[in-house]
Amino acid sequence: MTRWKMRPLLTLAGVLATCAAAAATDQASHDGAMFGFSPANAAAQQSLEQRFDAQLDPADQRSWLKQMSSEPNQVGSPHDKANAEFMLAKFREWGWDAHIETFSVLYPTPKKEALELLGPHPYTASLKEPAIAGDATSDLSGALPPYNVYGGDGDVTAELVYANYGMPDDYKELARRGIDVRGKIVITRYGGGWRGLKPKLAQEHGAVGCLIYSDPHDDGYAQGDVYPQGGWRPAQGVQRGSVADMQQYPGDPLTPGIGSTPGAKRLALKDAKTILKIPVLPISYADATPLLRSLSGPVVPAGWRGSLPLTYHVGPSAAKAHLVVLSDWGQKPVYDVIAVLKGSTAPDQWIVRGNHHDGWVFGAWDPLAGNVALMAEAKAIGSLLKQGWRPQRTLVYASWDGEEPGLLGSTEWAETHAQELQAKAVLYVNSDTNGRGFLDAGGSHSLQHLVNQVADGVTDPETHVSVGERMRARMLVDGSGKDAKPEAKADAKLAAEGGDLPIEALGSGSDYSAFLEHLGIASLDLGFSGEDDDGGIYHSRYDSFDHYIRFGDPTFEYGVALAKVAGHIVLRTADANVLPMRFGDFSSTLDRYVGELHKLVDDTRKATEQQHQLLDAHAFTLTSDPTRPIAPPARDSDVPEIDLAPLDQAAKQLKQSAQAYQAAYAKRAATGFNMPAAQQQQLNQLMGSMEQGLTDPAGLPGRPWFKHFIYAPGMLTGYGVKTVPGVREAIEARRWDEANHYTVVTAEVLGRYRAQLDRLTALLNKPS
Repeated sequence: MTRWKMRPLLTLAGVLATCAAAAATDQASHDGAMFGFSPANAAAQQSLEQRFDAQLDPADQRSWLKQMSSEPNQVGSPHDKANAEFMLAKFREWGWDAHIETFSVLYPTPKKEALELLGPHPYTASLKEPAIAGDATSDLSGALPPYNVYGGDGDVTAELVYANYGMPDDYKELARRGIDVRGKIVITRYGGGWRGLKPKLAQEHGAVGCLIYSDPHDDGYAQGDVYPQGGWRPAQGVQRGSVADMQQYPGDPLTPGIGSTPGAKRLALKDAKTILKIPVLPISYADATPLLRSLSGPVVPAGWRGSLPLTYHVGPSAAKAHLVVLSDWGQKPVYDVIAVLKGSTAPDQWIVRGNHHDGWVFGAWDPLAGNVALMAEAKAIGSLLKQGWRPQRTLVYASWDGEEPGLLGSTEWAETHAQELQAKAVLYVNSDTNGRGFLDAGGSHSLQHLVNQVADGVTDPETHVSVGERMRARMLVDGSGKDAKPEAKADAKLAAEGGDLPIEALGSGSDYSAFLEHLGIASLDLGFSGEDDDGGIYHSRYDSFDHYIRFGDPTFEYGVALAKVAGHIVLRTADANVLPMRFGDFSSTLDRYVGELHKLVDDTRKATEQQHQLLDAHAFTLTSDPTRPIAPPARDSDVPEIDLAPLDQAAKQLKQSAQAYQAAYAKRAATGFNMPAAQQQQLNQLMGSMEQGLTDPAGLPGRPWFKHFIYAPGMLTGYGVKTVPGVREAIEARRWDEANHYTVVTAEVLGRYRAQLDRLTALLNKPS
């Protein structure tokens, strides 16, 4: 499900030159002792990781990917179960204690789909993806047709209105132009925001149906040659996907907060908050073209125009469209493969490593390219086990099912085992898709230093510098352009200084959500991207083995690189004397987030004042048709005083506590972490639960499933993260009283986190 991203690319020479320059600035600042280890244990760990690396064979990943993507692999398919059983046998062969845990979840599958344009120029949409020469699986049977899961059933006939990306600002623009979508079928293009928001907002604005098409401007011929000549989306390619309202909660819509076990109490279908009421259907740009040509009304703004050979109009259409979506609202099994290696000295501290195995059709890139890297790690760890090594802490490797429709397998497992996970899990490491190019790393900022140390020790297959140096080069380039976003410029500044690179904050879109945002378990999400051409076949029939070995990672060298990065993180966390977490990095990141909130308040106030000045001057704009003026926007309310002082104080106090902790940690590290076993155990136990200190049992406003007060997916961004979400989203939505209230609540959460950090400092300072 991971959102694919397009990045400015660096030439090979540019990468090497930039990396070399950046590395020279202050290499010593991110070298040094292996974090969390005594010198003697660090040497042994280095040897262990070298033996681990020697076991990683790209031929394994190629073979597994070919087999697992050889048939349709969606939830409920025979091959989905066969893949789970294949992995189960492999884990057991490699020495793991493995089993399949099954959950029964609500999973609607299409019974009937139809779309036709009526009137003088009728058109019946094909709603199919044809076979492609050279793609061996593209003509196989057994796949479900293109669909958007968790949309409503419906049989509707109505005029069409084009709403660009279907985001909130697009509806504001429609309103200014006097275009009403009530009673209409809205057609939007993919991009600009998460797909699930498009039908949700259409429904909220009174539309009776929603179509989502892939415009070639975004992932088709405007980006590059289409498949099979190139990697991009062909004319009849369709992006499937979930449209469940996962900003409320992910997982089975009928069992929010509890596992979908046999005795679980399930909601009635009508009471499930995450299921939409209107029918929604994804279509290709071949099927969208006649519909868009039928639209009349004003020509769209420049930013709304795609790359199809037509003039884009807002609508409504002269002729009506007929849309039918009917589904089988039954239960389907999902199969989570769980493999365990019990720790030798700290078995009640768990490191959980996960990737999902279900796809929309074949799923070679999304998700199996990441899943086979996880399997490679498990095989290599099994070899270490046979050589006599055993992890000190318990390893749990999981291949989740049902991620694509709504993070089903991971969420149901995490909810079922919530109490034990909160007591034992110290880290969750996630991956999803994997391509080639640059390491993408996001997660809990207490893990930022660990990620940097590991990335500096893994060689990039293409450039032969470290993947960390290549990350630094990308940040420098991304933040150097005059149009670079403020956050990219901030990252580039940090990268130029030569210290640790910042990792991204996590929103949603993959299996870390339940661990990080519901249970408060420190988490990471890892993968390589930027130089593969997989985005154009995202969630389509053409996400196949044949596509991946041409346009993804043909040599599987980046699959090996992912296994090294994730595997080293897992192994270091498993065997560290003291868990490799650095809380000062979180404190510094929090300072940045609080500064952003101050800027958000100031910018909102300035924008409001400017709007009022324009409206008071009776400013307005005309459309290309002077007889149809564009109405001025509604007048925003004044921005009252937003008191961020509690957050300022909490951040200041946390910085002081983090500095005291770091000083105590440095002293203890200088002794090789010489302390009584009971004291060290207590220290690690407390460290492992630190992330839970950033949660609150009441959860975020309006969506209590999300309990983390620093990271959450935005209500209007889908996968995209909102940091300090209780405060930030209230300001953005101009809910001023709520903003002031959650400033206080968030400060209280940070106060509890700081108090726990002070207890860690006291433990480190306690005489041995």
